[in-house]
Amino acid sequence: MKYARLTKEQFDELHAEFASFLATQAIDKAEWDALKVNKPEVAEQELDVFSDLIWEGVLSRAEFLEHFSKNHIFLFQCFETHVQSIVLKSVVAETDFLTKEGLQWLSDNMFTENIEMKVGKKVFTEDRNASIFELIQQGAFLSDGQLFKQINSIIES
Repeated sequence: MKYARLTKEQFDELHAEFASFLATQAIDKAEWDALKVNKPEVAEQELDVFSDLIWEGVLSRAEFLEHFSKNHIFLFQCFETHVQSIVLKSVVAETDFLTKEGLQWLSDNMFTENIEMKVGKKVFTEDRNASIFELIQQGAFLSDGQLFKQINSIIES
């Protein structure tokens, strides 16, 4: 397995897609039910293959990611060969970017000495999708890139 198995909730959401996937494997509902009982290891393999297919599609389309922690915000824009990053760090220890108040504080203090901002670029040394998946495993999530674009446009002007 290249990535991670989808959760039960994700499988539930993708029920129709999973049924289509099984159909491409010439497995109907009755055969799937029999596989789960009689050959659970084969059923597990089918779940893993489907999970990797879904992850591959999601990661291939991923462009922006965000990761929030108490005192840091990591913003990423993913390209074909590299990732651009903007890292915001509060130098005020009491700040908590995980709260609405913390985000308001960020808005009020964005370009003051209370916020350290670093911009970076990292070339993918391994598979692009695997690198993006690693960021997600560390807590990043896919985003529309609005925050990245706003800050980047200010930095570039």
